[in-house]
Amino acid sequence: MNNIQWMPVIGMAVGIVLGLAGAFGGLGAFLLVLVLGAVGFLVGRIAETGEINLSGLSVRRK
Repeated sequence: MNNIQWMPVIGMAVGIVLGLAGAFGGLGAFLLVLVLGAVGFLVGRIAETGEINLSGLSVRRK
């Protein structure tokens, strides 16, 4: 049970929140939630690793 891949679950949750913000709040609320979500993501990455390192997010093909 510890082998759960959390990124798809988190991505789905963020998509649901953005969809609800867009549906009920309009474009302004959608953009606000999107920007605050990105800021929260960066703060979480900094808290987790102690630095801003976004290189692990990209997929490299060989």
